[in-house]
Amino acid sequence: MRCWPAATIVVLLACQREPAPAPPEEPAASGSAAASAASAPSVRLLPALAPGMVDEDEASATLQEQRQALLGRMRRMLGLDEEALERLQVVLSGSRVLGQGNPAANEHPLTRRQCRERREAAGIVEKVSPVCQRPFMVPLYDRAHGRPEDATLCIDAYEFPGLPCDYPVTWATAKEAAALCAAVGKRLCDAHEWEGACAGAVLPVAEEYDFSKPRKESKFAHNAKREVLWAYGPKKDHALCGTSSKKSKSCDPISFKGCGSNTFPAGSFPACVSPYGVYDQHGNAAEHMNLPTSEAELGARGGLGQTEMKGSWFIFGGYEAHEDDCRWRAPDWHATRVTDPNSHANYHLGLRCCLDLPAVKRP
Repeated sequence: MRCWPAATIVVLLACQREPAPAPPEEPAASGSAAASAASAPSVRLLPALAPGMVDEDEASATLQEQRQALLGRMRRMLGLDEEALERLQVVLSGSRVLGQGNPAANEHPLTRRQCRERREAAGIVEKVSPVCQRPFMVPLYDRAHGRPEDATLCIDAYEFPGLPCDYPVTWATAKEAAALCAAVGKRLCDAHEWEGACAGAVLPVAEEYDFSKPRKESKFAHNAKREVLWAYGPKKDHALCGTSSKKSKSCDPISFKGCGSNTFPAGSFPACVSPYGVYDQHGNAAEHMNLPTSEAELGARGGLGQTEMKGSWFIFGGYEAHEDDCRWRAPDWHATRVTDPNSHANYHLGLRCCLDLPAVKRP
């Protein structure tokens, strides 16, 4: 995988700034396809993109330094315009803990450089999908009978911030997760979209939810009939994914000061990838998703429902706290509305974003 100089990346990802609305007060409003279209940065379509990690050896001493370095990498690798960066800054500055973990407590088991070297050895080359037209996103489509061009949805190949070989953002509440996605012109994925991206087939909404039943009954019925498989295949193997890190010794009780977000850089495990090309849906950071309890709460319809946590986390190889196959839905852990300002946040909990394709100009 070729490493472009930073200045070259800026040229390759040349942005055309567009007027954008002020940062939304409620993520529910900004989650719609229309809002995504209005706020999306304009990124020039490229036939191929293979940048190495920008500032891969950066090590911040404070959370503020970490946030500014992260925004810099997002600008240079995602081609974000100033309005998007300002919206991100608003979300970040509204929290005392939101970022890539506490720099004073983090003990990452792998560096960004080591991640890049692993991926280069595996022959991984990044390309911009002509369907998604965004770096590091992949289209979700009917792989059995359709083509990528038939997709109506794209998903980030990597945990937010959506960059290969960068550390996931953690300590986000569900409301902040939705706001972060909206800031870059995307939305928080629905539970079934994440599940389908993992399993290799996104099933129809009518098969995935029973809106006539309470959440617990609907979840039980879903789990009872689900196909059991993992992103990498039908047999569970935690060693293929980022599950071998450790929990901080000082992380009892849970606190920002005592708990490091001891994640791997996203994409560090080339075999931990779904048939669509989505990485780290097992291990690394667990992920906030939107669980609709009615059709109006589906992300594609501009809605937000209840909180749902997906995947597993970075110590799962030694402490398997729950099932983590692709289509498994969790119990109602910390369940709130996504828009609840007190929705759950944790040192091992991140997010992943989706993009409705009607908001994208196709070639």
